[in-house]
Amino acid sequence: MPQIELKQIFKTFNKTKAVNGVNLTIPEGIVFGLLGPNGAGKTTLIRIITNIIAADEGQIFFDSKEVANLDPLNFGYMPEERGLYKKMKVGEQLMYLTQLKGMSYRQAKLNILEWMNKFEIKTWWNKKVSDLSKGMQQKVQFISTVAHKPPLIILDEPFSGLDPINTSLIKNEIFELAKSGATILFSTHRMEQVEEVCEEIALINKGEVLLSGTVKDLKNQFKRNEYAITIADEINIEHNEVFEVINQHANQLKVHLLNGHQTKDILRYFLEHQVDITAFNEILPSINEIFITQVSGQSNE
Repeated sequence: MPQIELKQIFKTFNKTKAVNGVNLTIPEGIVFGLLGPNGAGKTTLIRIITNIIAADEGQIFFDSKEVANLDPLNFGYMPEERGLYKKMKVGEQLMYLTQLKGMSYRQAKLNILEWMNKFEIKTWWNKKVSDLSKGMQQKVQFISTVAHKPPLIILDEPFSGLDPINTSLIKNEIFELAKSGATILFSTHRMEQVEEVCEEIALINKGEVLLSGTVKDLKNQFKRNEYAITIADEINIEHNEVFEVINQHANQLKVHLLNGHQTKDILRYFLEHQVDITAFNEILPSINEIFITQVSGQSNE
């Protein structure tokens, strides 16, 4: 059963359609990527889901029930523009933000200490936020987003400003939260992060959803029937009806399977020519390549 469903969401600012008839289903307990270039409408859509602004038209369903306003207890939102109070101490800030979501003082403190122990930052309790680096503030912001254990967690560019070690740390926690049943809505324009983190994605541009589905299915949908092959010895490949060689460097080949043939026909060709294959892989397009193709195509319409 889908946890979040958006039906025909519209939002216009000064005659500009920021969100233009978006339909989107975000299943429960997965990391779902909301992708698109800057200005695509991602942040507007998130602000509609989190009640920061209202849609002009459309419906939002949470656990199959239509909601006019999503209860703050049901979601945690980490915006791209970080919102910590610089003069407050870390501990009191986290306590304030977590209790603001309706959690008791005692439970808030237990949950916050649990997260601070995970991140090995318990000694930061009495530090002012202004004394922390950008990456350290990011950890505090993340804790403030998830400490009340919301079923829906919305992360807008969560790895911005983090070094590789802390990026990996936050990434692992995102996986654990999804594994425990939380739904993660992950908004980014960094395509390389999508393939590492997300199970399903929706690509949005000019306020419209261009495509959506699992990462695996989309990569298969846009594949070009290209293969990377390593052979034992360097040989010249004869022209044939099965595949064409796109490029060859020594014993490394990139080939394109011609229409009417199957993958096994490539293998059969090398077998018949007594050529040993040491590696054989289908080349699937990256999400970045799919992204560029789809956005460029829309721009040319």
